[in-house]
Amino acid sequence: MIQTFTQNDVIRYVYEETTSEENLLIQDALMHDAEMLEFYLDLVEVKLSLDNSYREPSGKTIDSILSYSRSKATHTA
Repeated sequence: MIQTFTQNDVIRYVYEETTSEENLLIQDALMHDAEMLEFYLDLVEVKLSLDNSYREPSGKTIDSILSYSRSKATHTA
């Protein structure tokens, strides 16, 4: 039986949401399907860019949000 995979399967693979069995099948498919491999490589690049762009909010930002929330909570109570 020939297993076909969708872009959603590749996305699940990149985000480690596939089973061990699926991993092997997807890896095999990537070796034999140039278009799927190109999609996979593009997706990995995008994921790395997104991961690198993530920043922890500063304490000042969190304090400002909490202060705003408190002020709104006291006005509505």
